[in-house]
Order: sequence, then C-alpha cells, then structure tokens
Amino acid sequence: MLSEDIIICENLVKIYKTKDLEVLALQGLELNIAVGELMAIIGNSGSGKSTFLNMVGGLDRPSAGKLTVDGRDLFKLNEKELVEYKRNTVGFVWQNNARNLIPYLSAWQNVRLPMRFTNGKRQKDRALELLEMVGMGHRKDSRLSQLSGGEQQRIAIAIALANNPKILLADEPTGSVDTKTGNYILDVFRELNKNLGLTIVIVTHDRMLSKKVSRVVAIRDGKTSSEMVIKQSYADKLDAIGMFEEAHNEYAVLDKAGRVQIPREFLENIGIKGNRVRMELENGRIVIGSPEEDSVKNG
Repeated sequence: MLSEDIIICENLVKIYKTKDLEVLALQGLELNIAVGELMAIIGNSGSGKSTFLNMVGGLDRPSAGKLTVDGRDLFKLNEKELVEYKRNTVGFVWQNNARNLIPYLSAWQNVRLPMRFTNGKRQKDRALELLEMVGMGHRKDSRLSQLSGGEQQRIAIAIALANNPKILLADEPTGSVDTKTGNYILDVFRELNKNLGLTIVIVTHDRMLSKKVSRVVAIRDGKTSSEMVIKQSYADKLDAIGMFEEAHNEYAVLDKAGRVQIPREFLENIGIKGNRVRMELENGRIVIGSPEEDSVKNG
C-alpha cells in the first residue's frame, strides 16, 4: 500500500530565457508521486517531461509554483543544501552512458566512485552487492569497451543506487538499447521497486512502458494531460503475468481551475478544427462535440 506523497508538484512553471527568446517549458504542471511508486512520465519531445525530471533531481531551478521532494521545498534550498539533497535523496540514470560511466574504470570501481564522498565502510563490498542486485556481478572487472549497451545501463543503475537514494530518476533509460534489452532493464527497475521499496520515476517517449509500471502520466505542452493507472486485479497478478497487457484505466486530468486537455486526435476525429466546442451535460455525463452539430440540429 502506497503511503504519503514523496514528490508534490503544484502549478510548477519553468521559463528558459535567452537574449532574444523566452521558452515556457512547464506551464502550471500538477503532479504528485507517492512513496514507493513505480511510474512513468511520457510525452513528445519538448513536452516538458525531462525539464520536470531535472527539477526533481536538483539540476535546475523552478521559475514559479511549488515543488516539494521528501519534505524539502526545493525553492528554498541554498547551494550547500542543494548539494546535500542531490547526494542523499536522488539517484540519476541517463540515456547517454557517457554521463554514467568512466571508461577506464572497471564496473565495480565505477559503482564505488560515488561512495568516496561518504564516510561509509565496506565500499568495495557494497559496490559488488549492487552489481549483483542488477545482475552484473559476473562483469565486475569489465571496462566500458567490454560491455554491451544493456550491460552498461545496468551498471549505471547500480551507480545511481550507490548512495542509497530515496528516489531513482531515469531519463530515457531504454532509449539506446533494443526492445529485448529494454524489457530486461525495466524488469530490473521493477525488482528494485519491489525489493527495496524505492520510488522510481522514468521519463520516456515509449508508450509501451505502460505495460511495466503501475501508473503512466502523460505531459502535453508543459501540463499533466492524462493518467493511466493499473487496474488492481492486474496489479495483484503482476508477478504471474510479468507485464500489464491492456491493464490500465486511463483518466484525463483536471487542473485546479477545472480545465482538461483533450488529445488533438480526439478533436480531429469529431471534426473540431478551431478553438470552440459544444459541451453539454447529458444523463450524468459531460458530452463534448463539434459546433457544427448545432447547425445540423437547427437546420
């Protein structure tokens, strides 16, 4: 049973400014993530999903709104507190393995490296434990050039776990591997979530991830657009079926002003081309249609 929210995001705004241009990357994002949740954030390029991940990871500062992670208001952290937060609260897995691994070090040396900034003992033993956890104990002495893309990514996950973070953030972790390897990597995330109770947030453009996680949030134009939540009957059978084939209920998300985003393909399917729709309450349902239907009815 999931408990309180570990990430609380309210009306989050991020504006990137250059000399001649302002880009609104997030425009009022509303999103809460519970302790111990395994979830994915999907969206097209430029939708704001990676911007959100960078905010939670402490790599970028929000422009406005509210962002609280593990009880900390990220707006109020000074630079020293932000360094401590990044070191102890979050772990990052990147799509580009060059950001994860140092090529001239062995696998276990790569995993041990972040531990040098702590006072912990048994660093090598702990590094080997983490490699076993992600199924890479047998490649502990291998260097980057001796490993496949999938093996490198599993070691990257072990590195992200080196300082026992409460939240694991993964940015397109399967983007540079084939489907089979990607499925295996996602299985590793599932096992870590189940065995460690780790909160895991995966950002991706791959909608097939909905078969591997309990909740999928879609971001469109910097706002939460819709959610897909695992049906409990399927969640109970997770270990048996291995994935959530067609097992989610999908919901549109209302913001605090009662606004909802309607997918463009839905609007196109009912012939809506402009910015006006017909909306009626019929038999306990809100029905949205094309304004042209009024002309047909009145004609």
